[in-house]
Amino acid sequence: MLTMEDIIRDGHPSLRKVAAEVSMPPSEEDKQILSSLLEYVINSQNPEISAQYSLRPGIGLAAPQINVLKRMIAVHLTDESGTLYSYALFNPKIISHSVEKAYLQAGEGCLSVDKAIPGYVPRHARITLKGTTIDGEEVKLRLKGLASICFQHEIDHLNGIMFYDYINHEDPLRPIDGAIAIER
Repeated sequence: MLTMEDIIRDGHPSLRKVAAEVSMPPSEEDKQILSSLLEYVINSQNPEISAQYSLRPGIGLAAPQINVLKRMIAVHLTDESGTLYSYALFNPKIISHSVEKAYLQAGEGCLSVDKAIPGYVPRHARITLKGTTIDGEEVKLRLKGLASICFQHEIDHLNGIMFYDYINHEDPLRPIDGAIAIER
């Protein structure tokens, strides 16, 4: 089981590297790693388990955050309308996105960043992505709202991008023109 000890922190060079594609079919080791990413986010949202193991709650985790430079992400969240998105994906790729932007009103956080970094992070309001599940099934997801933002955040980790790279450092809390403000 992954714990906070396994998650590398901001400043670690692996967080700024581009992760490699996972060759298909995935190895048992890669399946185990991907499974452990999803297990962490699910466990971190369970008050008893999270307290017992000192897990910081998260809704997504990418393999580079545990120092594995491979294109794997896990997301476990319930959106504004009560829909559960629980996915562990190999090689997720955004294949289309809206021109319209969105951002989380409360800003974004990251399990690899130990301090709060205030500021709005502009993201695409809607995305379509493709990826492969642990069972080798190709999935295509059309996402909006919190789910869209979370998947973009995790895919950025695969490309060595941190959420705060997008914040307007002159005026971090200036509303983003024409963007949808999403409450969490």
